[in-house]
Amino acid sequence: MDRSYWRTVSLVTTWQIAASICYYTIFAATPFFRDAFGLSRFAVGIVVTTLTLGYAVFLLPLGALTDRFGERLTLTVGLVGLATGTLLVAGAPTYALLLAAVFVLGSMYGTAMPGTNKAVFDNVDPGRRNLAMGIKQVGVTGGSGISALLITGLAGVLFWRAGFLIAAGVGSVVAGGFYLLYSSDSTGETAGFPDFGALLSNRPYLLLTTAGLFLGAALFTTTGYTVLYVEESIGASVAFGGIVLALVQLFGSVGRVLTGWLSDVLPGEPRVRIGLVLLAQSLGSAVMFAVVASTTTELGAAAAFAALGFFVLGYTGVYYSVMATLVRADEMGGATAGGQLALTSGALVAPPAFGSLADAVGYRAAWLFLAAVVTVAAGLLVQVVRTQPSVANPAAADASEK
Repeated sequence: MDRSYWRTVSLVTTWQIAASICYYTIFAATPFFRDAFGLSRFAVGIVVTTLTLGYAVFLLPLGALTDRFGERLTLTVGLVGLATGTLLVAGAPTYALLLAAVFVLGSMYGTAMPGTNKAVFDNVDPGRRNLAMGIKQVGVTGGSGISALLITGLAGVLFWRAGFLIAAGVGSVVAGGFYLLYSSDSTGETAGFPDFGALLSNRPYLLLTTAGLFLGAALFTTTGYTVLYVEESIGASVAFGGIVLALVQLFGSVGRVLTGWLSDVLPGEPRVRIGLVLLAQSLGSAVMFAVVASTTTELGAAAAFAALGFFVLGYTGVYYSVMATLVRADEMGGATAGGQLALTSGALVAPPAFGSLADAVGYRAAWLFLAAVVTVAAGLLVQVVRTQPSVANPAAADASEK
């Protein structure tokens, strides 16, 4: 592989790590928000929902701006915005201002998916894109794991806001370096929004995105409540909770790489074999949520959450690989945006529902609720595998012929 390939992949992955460090500070800091602002578990869920709402609202507009102005500018501005949002969260004196700051932080993360995906597809040859996408996606879980250790680790040594200040500094430095070092041959054109009307008649795609609604609910709720659960229910320190969250992200990275590899090498029709891999991840998540609900020791919690991370955080690459077997190549932009909105929308309601259950009944019921959520997703995925796509030449077939 030539130097230009690794230059692009390295810069985009570094950007993604820095962006995820800033964005995922919120998930690692939930115990500190609860103590600092006197929040119930439901109110903690509202913080996570507000972060996700900012992301969901600005995802499509920022995607259009990326097409118009190019990824170099939008990714740079986005990372500066993420660093600024992180600082605003650290300085928020009230719960209301905390929610406002979290919304800003979430909105700026909307540059991530369209910008980094465009960078890969514009600058990497078709035969190398899957590996590049896999490496870039590990930047999400890698950055989140670093964030978990940073926020919870520095809180015990300095003060709970210290990790936010470091994260903002990392984001600012990487933003400057990315702008100076990144170059692209792509040119911006007049922006347009994805045409979702063309996808409405594609039944397996609609089933997949509906499943994504439930999968996203489970993913974001897991990362939002891991540290708080380990501290409150297991009785461990916040620092140990940060280590557990980092393990969740680490094993999620392993899951993304391994299941992506399996999707390539297993025999059979692409839609069926990749769909079955995603189905297995959903069922594995359901089992591990039930296991997590029964953990009572620190070691047991660490092991259970690590295995849970492999399944519930490891599916995102396979989710989009299934999508590529259902839609045409020229529909992938709108299809991807719809799929990402589905994942994100699931996180708008699940964290507060989880928190309410934990407040009213206990954490065991809340984790079993997530087990039921991913079981519903598994049922929908069975229908995806069984339903023939309505397009003759899906994007995955196009890619394999290049």
